[in-house]
Amino acid sequence: MEDNKKDYDEYLKNDEPKESEVKQEKPSYYYSYGPYKSSETEERSVDAQGTNHATGDRTEVEVTSPSPLRTMDTYENVEHSSTRSAAAVPKEPRRRVSGKSFFAGFLASAVVLASLMVYSDKMNLFTGDQVTVNVGNAAPANASVGSPDVKTAAVSSASDIVRPNNIAQIVESSSPAVVKIETLVKPKTRQGQSGGSLFDDPIFRQFFGDDGSEQQQEPQQDPSDSQGLQPLGMGSGFIFEKSGYILTNEHVIDGSDEIQVTVQGYEKPFIAKLLGNSYDLDLAVLKIVGTKDFPILPLGNVENTSVGDWVVAIGNPYGFEHTVTVGVLSAKERPIEIPDQQGTRNYKHLLQTDASINPGNSGGPLLNLNGEVIGINTAVSSQAQGIGFAIPTSTIQGVLDSLIKNVTIPKEPAPYIGVTVLDVPPSNVKDLQLTDTSGALVRDVPMGGPAFKAGIKTYDVILGVNGAEIKKSGELITKIQALKVADKVTLNISRDGKKMDVSVTIGDKNKDAAIIQQQQQQQQ
Repeated sequence: MEDNKKDYDEYLKNDEPKESEVKQEKPSYYYSYGPYKSSETEERSVDAQGTNHATGDRTEVEVTSPSPLRTMDTYENVEHSSTRSAAAVPKEPRRRVSGKSFFAGFLASAVVLASLMVYSDKMNLFTGDQVTVNVGNAAPANASVGSPDVKTAAVSSASDIVRPNNIAQIVESSSPAVVKIETLVKPKTRQGQSGGSLFDDPIFRQFFGDDGSEQQQEPQQDPSDSQGLQPLGMGSGFIFEKSGYILTNEHVIDGSDEIQVTVQGYEKPFIAKLLGNSYDLDLAVLKIVGTKDFPILPLGNVENTSVGDWVVAIGNPYGFEHTVTVGVLSAKERPIEIPDQQGTRNYKHLLQTDASINPGNSGGPLLNLNGEVIGINTAVSSQAQGIGFAIPTSTIQGVLDSLIKNVTIPKEPAPYIGVTVLDVPPSNVKDLQLTDTSGALVRDVPMGGPAFKAGIKTYDVILGVNGAEIKKSGELITKIQALKVADKVTLNISRDGKKMDVSVTIGDKNKDAAIIQQQQQQQQ
């Protein structure tokens, strides 16, 4: 047997091709379609007789038959075979599992299974992502997901995840209380007035979305129905008391001789009477003439609404009645200023939303998901998209009774010290005997103001407030406005190169301005 193996190895060695005889192979491909095919140019085929069909030579080849394969003996073959002895393949005894080992294995399996269940539940491996939202009146609009006292519903629909699914119900229940307000004026009044309406001011109109190239949107009215009155403007409002009390913006009805209100479900508009208004707050209350019961909208608590909560706006932009827009509450406590021919409206504590607000939306309600009014849509920035503003109900509720009774609403106290200041010019540092441009240079001290009474003079440089250094004049204004009326403050000043402290009592700019105006009227 050993000799046969050596002869076979010698044959294989002689049959191997030499280096010079090896031909270059064709490149192969990663994928083939169909049966496998060789890539060699010259195939060698040797039949059973040893004939090479490529060359025609016959080679004598001694082939040794391989040894028969040894079959694998299974456990059963070893146990029952009569041809093999027990000495050749020993029989292994069956192992017995003790009770302790079985119990330990069971306990380990239970621990692993419990751990997997806890992990899968925590990671939501089988349930997937579930989103919980408040639907309808099931929970307050500001309720947070996961609160123990709030019932939430799991939402699997993509549309419910993107937007609440109760918008249609809110609109259906709220729209009947939203009204269209149209203002009219007498022809001679309109021709003779000089800026009686805020919409005549191009800056104001631009802030409300008008580019100033066209006149304010005017409702189409039949002159015969209004005794020759001409349309002035149009806006929105909502009924908050069933006998016909309406809340809207002051600028919507400003300069009008007659106010007409269109209520959903009624063919003809109603005449409304102005009960009270506030220029500074931009609020007005109207009362529909007559005795009828109307649907109302409740005033909600804006403090229960958080930034990011969904809100709904309903109004009449550009004459398209009962237009609905949806967005979120973008921010709170936004201050803005809008100048007009009567002065400057200083809005404070406004709500910001990305719900579309356009001319004609003014005075309409901004609703939460419970259908409650949290603000009155007032203005929109024409320089950007998705920046609208609304007066919050926290401002409205404090003055609502005064508006209904037409009681003058006092202006909010405005802290001031009564000086006009500017930054220190670098060219005047030496003349003022200063080391640098830090501080606020007093340019004017009006008579009768707190600073005048305290002895502040022109060309004084205010270096600090209560010991806190200031670098620019704007810092002084910010610090004074953060104080309260009647507070005492110590101003650290420099006069002719000498530093000193002066005590000033914070005054109310609005109150002092009213007193000065009365004095001027008396002198005339």
